[in-house]
Amino acid sequence: MNIRPSAAIRQNYNEIAEICRKTAEPVFLTKNGEGDLVVMDIGTYSRREKMLKLREELLAVEEDRLRGSRGCSVSEVSAMMRAAIKEAAGRGTTE
Repeated sequence: MNIRPSAAIRQNYNEIAEICRKTAEPVFLTKNGEGDLVVMDIGTYSRREKMLKLREELLAVEEDRLRGSRGCSVSEVSAMMRAAIKEAAGRGTTE
């Protein structure tokens, strides 16, 4: 875990940015000895946001399943995928 005083962001921006990129981990900034901000590179932030969105979607699907919602069989999913591929192939690759 990387912890730095908040003044470090002004004094050592490039160093902190490099740490974020190399480690793909956030840097925690403190103010008066207490946690204040978290800094991370944009790639790490994007991955975390996508992961959180996926978890949210999976949780919603699991909640639906537990409430008794009907899911799709493997053959139904296969048929939907084949139809989607067929449709996408008909549009060409110049999108």
